[in-house]
Amino acid sequence: MTGARAFGKGTAIAVLGATAVYGHVLYPAYIGYRSRGLTPSVPAEPDVWPGLSVVVSAYRESAVIGTKLDELAGTDYPGPMEIIVVADDAETATAARRPGVRVLSSGERLGKARAVNRGVAAASHDVVVLTDANAVLAPHSLRAAARHFTDESVGAVAGEKQVDDPAGAQGFYWTFESWLKQRESATGATIGVVGEMLAFRRKAFRPLPKDTAVDDAWLALDILESGLRVVYEPEAYSIETSAPDYAAEWERRTRIVAGNLDMLWRRRAALVPGALPVTSQLWGHRLVRSSFGPLSHVALVAISVPAARNSWGARLFLLGNAAGAASAGVLMRGGTPPGPSRLVAQVFFLQAVALGGVRRFLARDRPAIWPKPDRQPLPAQPAAPGADIDPASASGAGASVSAVS
Repeated sequence: MTGARAFGKGTAIAVLGATAVYGHVLYPAYIGYRSRGLTPSVPAEPDVWPGLSVVVSAYRESAVIGTKLDELAGTDYPGPMEIIVVADDAETATAARRPGVRVLSSGERLGKARAVNRGVAAASHDVVVLTDANAVLAPHSLRAAARHFTDESVGAVAGEKQVDDPAGAQGFYWTFESWLKQRESATGATIGVVGEMLAFRRKAFRPLPKDTAVDDAWLALDILESGLRVVYEPEAYSIETSAPDYAAEWERRTRIVAGNLDMLWRRRAALVPGALPVTSQLWGHRLVRSSFGPLSHVALVAISVPAARNSWGARLFLLGNAAGAASAGVLMRGGTPPGPSRLVAQVFFLQAVALGGVRRFLARDRPAIWPKPDRQPLPAQPAAPGADIDPASASGAGASVSAVS
């Protein structure tokens, strides 16, 4: 009987341990192995470029929307292009009005999902690009994304998100995410998208539910369920400044985790094995990493506390957790943990974020509209190659924008 109890306890610890590290270790190892030897295809530039409708959903972005529109007007995209700004507040709408930009102003806060719905409904071109007002696009992002649509199986192109984070704490997360999406895309498709740069076929779009807090992930899942692919394009990248502090980062990320769990619960049929080609990604990239994994981590800590009296292994495990928690505490107070502990601090912060997101999901605190301060002006960006193209010359090369309405 004693042996059976020991075996059962050992099995439980093994299962909890595997679940705890699945999202950060086992799933990346799995997707890396599955994609070994596979290289994502790089399509040739088309003879005829598709028309693009670039939609910027903006609320309290009056300080940065002008810079964003200058960036879009100066793009080197060689095909027809229109710019649509969906502005929920009068100040942003006023700042966005200029020749060649269509401004849709509701006069009330619609939330991101409803703003996207309105912008896509107004689009006149076959390909829609979503981008944020505070995200700086790489000069050739639109070209890099648009060339994929020569493949009829591609329904959307996910861009890369880079974070201007000199300390590297927040930037590490996005580096890891980019690697995962690249490996997933090599196997055929990825579920990982970001609203800072997302292009998709307008005909594949289904209006988003107004109460979703994760419009980009919901949109990607719609496209994947329609039988089309979502591919990753690292050259279509955006740069965004890091969160001003970890309190703001905590609020944003826990809200996203709660929104993702809400989406997966509402669309749980997609989690049935074999339901979609990306079902394993939904489990590994989304669900286990943001819920079961961190909960298993907590369970292991709880088991180790009484066991520490008789087990050196439990003591070492608790000591490692204490060191990781201390490093995460330094990070959240605005400090920079030394050396390798910076990576450990980020992992512990993500585990804590996931637990906070689970709590918000269970408390039904997953708002589609959340408090947002006025955006501060963007810091000066160094000129990138090709970024100094004159808007008039870009238009002359084939890029055009819609008339003001």
